Amino acid sequence: MAALSDVEVVVVGAGPVGLTLANILGLQGIRTLILEDRDTLIDYPRGVGLDDESLRTFQAIGLVDAILPHTVPNQILRFYDGRRRLLAEMAPADACFGWPKRNGFVQPLVDAELLRGLERFDHVQVLWGRPMTGCVASDGGVTVSIGGEGLEPQTVSARYVVGCDGGRSATRRLMGVSFDGTTSSTRWLVIDIANDPLGHPNSEVGADPARPYASISIAHGIRRFEFMIHAHETDEQAEAPEFVAAMLAPFVPHPHDVDVIRHRVYTHHSRIAGAFRRGRLLLAGDAAHLMPVWQGQGYNSGIRDAMNLGWKLAAVVQGKASATLLDSYDTERRKHARAMIDLSTMVGKVISPTNRRVAGLRDRVVRAASAVPTLKRYVMEMRFKPMPRYEQGAVVHDQPRRPDSPTGTLFIQPRVDTRSSTDLLLDDVIGAGFAVLAWNNNPRVLLGEDAFARWSALGTTFIAVRPLTQLHWTPPGQADDPAITIVGDRTGELKAWFDRHSESVLFLRPDRCIAAACIAQRAPEVSARLFSALSLQPTVQGGDRPDGTGPGLHVSQPTAESAGTTP
Repeated sequence: MAALSDVEVVVVGAGPVGLTLANILGLQGIRTLILEDRDTLIDYPRGVGLDDESLRTFQAIGLVDAILPHTVPNQILRFYDGRRRLLAEMAPADACFGWPKRNGFVQPLVDAELLRGLERFDHVQVLWGRPMTGCVASDGGVTVSIGGEGLEPQTVSARYVVGCDGGRSATRRLMGVSFDGTTSSTRWLVIDIANDPLGHPNSEVGADPARPYASISIAHGIRRFEFMIHAHETDEQAEAPEFVAAMLAPFVPHPHDVDVIRHRVYTHHSRIAGAFRRGRLLLAGDAAHLMPVWQGQGYNSGIRDAMNLGWKLAAVVQGKASATLLDSYDTERRKHARAMIDLSTMVGKVISPTNRRVAGLRDRVVRAASAVPTLKRYVMEMRFKPMPRYEQGAVVHDQPRRPDSPTGTLFIQPRVDTRSSTDLLLDDVIGAGFAVLAWNNNPRVLLGEDAFARWSALGTTFIAVRPLTQLHWTPPGQADDPAITIVGDRTGELKAWFDRHSESVLFLRPDRCIAAACIAQRAPEVSARLFSALSLQPTVQGGDRPDGTGPGLHVSQPTAESAGTTP
């Protein structure tokens, strides 16, 4: 059995989650191998909705400009009753994270851009037609066995394995982890059509008790229809051309004259893995959770997994943090994934009743709620969508915790100016790593030299935010601090954010979550607490990683990969 060159991370699965994770690791210089049992990317649409958080992640990995041409921004979603009367509308207008909240997209083309992004890295490799057939973990790492039809079996050694291999995950089975939840008995027929016969840019869901349906506009002239299949209708019936045409007939003038990309029958799953981590093995995306399609959050939840896990895995591999940091991945992502599953399941139950009396009652309740302006805005602006808010994990909260504290939430991303550039998205100024951001203060002075040096050793960006009127001001007789980036509040959104919060100093993680927040005078003590909570271990000396594999930081190695978990 031939052995491949050692890597630091093996990613199982070249779907969107695995490809995004590999791009995050690639940017951090992590030697990564992707194993994919298919011979190529899937070439038909699956996910059809991107949210603002996913686009922010694609921005972070430097691929958003390549991905945007495959999207339809600000997509409106309308809900209709059985008589095609409007029940509700989702049209969120704000873009507090820098991007529209609802975007249609063509998944195969976006996945292709994620794959193309890996061409930037000599240290990232994809092996097609090579499934993982087994893995054995030890104190020093993981030995992964690789199969492939007609090919010699191979092995590769890695420090960690991440299973991004879908709902039937082989990684999850090897971990011995349960996949708890339910599979709906209701079946749906999905039909993807090229040369959109309707052509309008938006989407609708029909809560029709006779047959609930969805009609979704995707980029590049693709439209998706979905129809509930009744219990007496077989899968064979539903996949027949005449049945497909009959489903399309109420919506399309010439249902036999459409360009069908594919059609298939599927069921909805509401499941979550019993653990997202077991020692050196981790799960992400559909391998960790499955949810109904009604909120379009399956794809986006997987991208959140990749962003949450990627920076932590890179920090551990580089020796910047102990492996206990990886425990926070399960802690943080499980609760939010569960909330998304519950929301998607609930929306499906609201849409899907076929009893006319039940549907009529639902319609009356929804219309009554829509008559209340605050409830109407709640739906239209998608305020019901659970946002990440980490009460535990890689965060430091005040004690006692205040309900209005921003710690554990995602920071906004407005457009800003610097002294050398204008109209930039804030994340592009911050970069890929940690950031310490202070309103109207110098972070070096607030932190003190020792804490400033520790954060600097992690590659932290230091941001001093000012009103735009003060952008180019320097105190008389003083030179600018080259380690501090001065940012002008171009739109006023940053001041508005700080107006709503008492905290003026923010410690931002690489995933733009606020790891800690405080008033200016408390910055040194909060900094020290955060280093402990995140298991950060830098020193100010440069050098190779502790294992001699490349640029990194000299640190003291932990005695175990993770307290309380299998090495």
